[in-house]
Amino acid sequence: MQFQQLQYFVAVAETRHFTRAADLVHVAQPSLSQQIKALERELGADLFLRARGNITLTDAGEALLPLARRILADADTARHEVLELVQLRRGRVRLGATPSLCTGLLPDVLRAFHDRYPGIRLLIEEGGSHDLVRELARGALDLALVVLPLPSPSPALTTVELLREDLVVVSSPDAPRPGQGRRTVRVADLEGERLVMFRHGYDLRELTVAACRAEGFEPDFAVEGGEMDAVLGFVRAGLGVAVVPRMVAARSGRGLRVTPLARPGLHRTIALAHRSDVAPPRAARELQRMLLER
Repeated sequence: MQFQQLQYFVAVAETRHFTRAADLVHVAQPSLSQQIKALERELGADLFLRARGNITLTDAGEALLPLARRILADADTARHEVLELVQLRRGRVRLGATPSLCTGLLPDVLRAFHDRYPGIRLLIEEGGSHDLVRELARGALDLALVVLPLPSPSPALTTVELLREDLVVVSSPDAPRPGQGRRTVRVADLEGERLVMFRHGYDLRELTVAACRAEGFEPDFAVEGGEMDAVLGFVRAGLGVAVVPRMVAARSGRGLRVTPLARPGLHRTIALAHRSDVAPPRAARELQRMLLER
């Protein structure tokens, strides 16, 4: 008994027609008929009652059908299980993230993922949430870490909240402490500070500017247009202060003073996003699990 013969048998049993069954399994009808006859000889019993325009199962065929379906289903499951194991030995994950998350959240998680799956290539794309959503939608990314709420919510994307992160104010230790030297600083205190500001399209820029306007003032920019590393460098040089995620500040090393924002403070919500209509590859799903369990 051959696996292929069982496939042909099930196709005929479900279509009750040899020609349609042959089309279904992409084989010539005479070849399918020969394999069915060979299976019947192997089993020592007819599986079909053949009458002009009418194909029905014999008692032997009725007994074989659920067993054949189970064998085919088990084989398909085995194929998928092996494929998924292979995908974890070699392959790639295309992950998008905002620059601040690449600096703060990702290094430890990616190191753990690489240690466990050294054969998986990690392709990282930095960008703002708007750009990452667009790249997800066109299939250029498997997963993306984005800031909620999304600039243009899409029903084509599934998002899972990952964490809620505090924002803090960083300044040069050589400059006066923001907020007149208090241990915490209010957003309103930034009215008297010169800010080092991120480029347009950067999630932190939009959040900071909106918070300042909610307090009734327009922020004063000493320098604007940089990415995270540039902004931190300008702050170290004493050009101004910046509002950054706590994780980034914690990883920034020496040369920065970190001042928490007074309650209620500023926060951002990070989510993991993927397309709703396409399941991420096995390796991407494993990275997703590690991010959610971090």
